[in-house]
Formats: sequence, structure tokens, C-alpha cells
Amino acid sequence: MSGFDVRRRIAAEGLGTGLLVCTVVGSGIMATSLTSQVGLALLANAVATAAMLVVLIAVLGPVSGAHFNPVVSFVLALRSELPRRELPGYVLAQLLGGVSGTVLAHLMFSAPAVSVAVNVRTGGAQWLSEAVAAFGLVFVILMGARSARGAVPWLVGLYILAAYWFTASTSFANPAVAIARMLTNSFAGIRPLDVPGFVVAEVVGALAASAVFSWFTAERRPT
Repeated sequence: MSGFDVRRRIAAEGLGTGLLVCTVVGSGIMATSLTSQVGLALLANAVATAAMLVVLIAVLGPVSGAHFNPVVSFVLALRSELPRRELPGYVLAQLLGGVSGTVLAHLMFSAPAVSVAVNVRTGGAQWLSEAVAAFGLVFVILMGARSARGAVPWLVGLYILAAYWFTASTSFANPAVAIARMLTNSFAGIRPLDVPGFVVAEVVGALAASAVFSWFTAERRPT
């Protein structure tokens, strides 16, 4: 754990999640205002999000670990890498930060602070995509922290950039982001009715990643 006290660590999680969501929503609004081509808008959205992740993890990682994601914090708490008494504070900060990020993005583009999304994102393919996205994200974080800690910001940013394109859901992989994105009726939005399915899939994927990581890194017994 870092040398920062718990209040500063929690504040870093709120700030980082807020800036991340602000980037996701704001870049989506900007992209769709500049082009009518969905593919080009998605590319702009993905690149902006990945770039911001690299920056945020690099600068806030030494403070709080730069989770910015309730399932990441949950897995690390289960693995005793985050004190379990701090988990509620981390998750609350991430949720509030995410909502604040959506509101801030709207205000910067002279839009209503909150506009409930109507974008339908549901069904087996979407849920499987979210499970895969969360699995990959958590697995990359755990393996990266073990074998290439200094590269983790780039590993996570590049993974999310790729996952925007190889998953049908465009890789939310984050309950705080999913909840925040239901409050924007923009390119990045998700209908509130569809959020629970995404969250369940993300939790399942994250737990699976933790299990696979444990198997990969278990000490081999002599035969």
C-alpha cells in the first residue's frame, strides 16, 4: 500500500474515475459532433479513453493503486492486496466520481447535466462481451503487477483500446462506468434497464480472472 492516508487514496479513486468517465462521455460527444461515421467516432472514443487511462494510472497509481473500477478493488480486496475495511470507501468514491464525470462532460458541451440513456445494450452476446472484457482487464492488471509493474499503465490502456474493438459491448468492463454511462443519452450511453446485466457479467469475468491468475502463478510442487 502507498504511503498516502486512506482519505487521499479514496479521493484519488474518485478523481481518477471521474476523469476517466468524463473522457469516455466527452470524447463520445465530441466525436459524434464532428463525424457521422460510427466507426470513426468509436475510434476517437477508444483512443481518448485509452490515452487517459495511461495518464491516470501513471500519476495516481502511486497514490491509490489507480483501480478506478469496483471489480478491480473487489478482486484486490479478496486477494488481501487492498484492506477490506477500505473497500466500501473505494467503491463509493468510484461510483460518485463516475457520475460526476458524466455531469462534467455534459456541462462542458452545454448539455443538460443528466440525460437518461436510451441506447439498448442487452442480450447474451453483450453479457459475454462484458465478462470477457472484465476478465482480460483484471488478468492484465494482476499479471502486469507481478511481472511488469512499470508497464501497467500502458498495458491497461492498450488492452482497453483493443477491447473497444474486439468486444460487442465496446468493453465497459467497469460497474462504475456502466452506472455513470446510463446518465448520458449520447454515443456512450447505456439504458438503465441494461446495467444490471453488465454489472453481473463484469463481476463474473473479474472473479474468473483472479482464479486463472492464481492457477498460473501457483508454486509448482516437486513431483
